[in-house]
Amino acid sequence: MLPSHGRYEFSPITERPDYRWPNGARLALYVALGVEEYRFGDGMTEDIIAGASKPDMVNTSWRDYGNRVGGFRLLDRLASRGISPAILLNTEVYDHAPALMKAAVEAGAEIVGHGRTNSDTLAGMGPEEELAYLRSVQERITAEQGFAAGGWSSPWLAHTDNTLDLLPQAGFSYLLDLRMDDQPVWLKTTSSPVLALPYALELNDSSTQIGRQATARDFATMIVDEFNEMLAASRNQPLVMSIVVHSFISGQPFRLAALTEALDHINAQRNDVWLTQPREIFAFIANSPELAV
Repeated sequence: MLPSHGRYEFSPITERPDYRWPNGARLALYVALGVEEYRFGDGMTEDIIAGASKPDMVNTSWRDYGNRVGGFRLLDRLASRGISPAILLNTEVYDHAPALMKAAVEAGAEIVGHGRTNSDTLAGMGPEEELAYLRSVQERITAEQGFAAGGWSSPWLAHTDNTLDLLPQAGFSYLLDLRMDDQPVWLKTTSSPVLALPYALELNDSSTQIGRQATARDFATMIVDEFNEMLAASRNQPLVMSIVVHSFISGQPFRLAALTEALDHINAQRNDVWLTQPREIFAFIANSPELAV
């Protein structure tokens, strides 16, 4: 046998328990909205213009657009379609863009821990440093909203050998980073198991539109195609679909226009879908843990 991380076993989707989501639908769908903050001139960055000279005001301004403009427009557009997103939050946003966080609260968004800043990465951290980092994110979210965040999504989707074991110690119960399945999967840890919710690695404006240079129309078509296929497949078993967007990417007007068309396609069939948030999916599975593999 080949080496494995050992965090989950093979399980064919053809051999799973059958059930329906709370509203009787077979397809659960959530939208994750990345709201991020970066240290100027230091650490990791997401750039629209590679190799810009330093100091890099150009890429910084592109990212800043998300928290000044794009995030508000995305929240409004999602709300107009009856969608309350999960915010993948860098907690520095509480200090740098408080008005955006106020708008997120008013939109009923779920807050998912996503590091302090996206200039950070867990990669290379020792266990004590990483646990302290995870706890600092959880403590800030708890202080701001009055209760802990259940979900975690790592900056840059980066992990150490210890991340999954440390998440429960920091109060996180589910992970939005992996796409090994179309249903939730329990991950083995040294303490409480962590539930991996299907997380779009390709239906993601960062990896697809910035990483692969797909157009906004390409991305919208991908969303529609994925939705149509998932809705058809869900007639046979319950499934989870996710869409991942970022305030500074899909919040750009020309991308928002195309995204809206895809959202309208989904909204026209909302009676056949459970438009929900990660915390609601987790709560449903946690109440009947045998439903997840």
